[in-house]
Amino acid sequence: MVTQHAFKGSPFLKEVMADAPGAERIVHCLQCGSCGGSCPNGADMQYTPRAVFALINADERDAVLQANTMWYCVSCYLCTTRCPQEIPITEIMYALKRLAIAEGKFKDTDAPALAKTFTDMVEKYGRSFELGLASRYYLFNKPLAMLKMGPLGLSMFTRGRMSLVPTKIRKLDQLQAIIQKAKQLGGAS
Repeated sequence: MVTQHAFKGSPFLKEVMADAPGAERIVHCLQCGSCGGSCPNGADMQYTPRAVFALINADERDAVLQANTMWYCVSCYLCTTRCPQEIPITEIMYALKRLAIAEGKFKDTDAPALAKTFTDMVEKYGRSFELGLASRYYLFNKPLAMLKMGPLGLSMFTRGRMSLVPTKIRKLDQLQAIIQKAKQLGGAS
């Protein structure tokens, strides 16, 4: 474990390390590329996680917080489980999202609106509801683009990949109680 006394990193690196559990492991990044190669959205990211780590080390705060990288993270944890240095990459992406939101650096991405829509669906049903998620997101954020999504939605429906009606999980009240407690503790503003 790297201590604050032994390590002289950039101010941004120290901030990220303080905000994400286990993020002190970031200094052990080998730049092997396992994270980006494992990521289902790696090809769409402006910077792969390893490039983000290099930018964090170089104190390139604006470049990192304005990038789309953390918004394309789907929290599948493939990068984290495949990292030979056990860097909690997904947790670092969450920390970067929090910082970008706090500083208003997400203006060129729709990801915060999509994330809000997704979390609202999970809170209401306990799981994602794709039709509701897409409809609500596009209706409130990109109404004209919604028309372009019609063929894809129809194709998904005819293949049984999308339901017309949401289903709730069992014991939804327990999940909602957890979410409310997280909000009380400062997990959402």
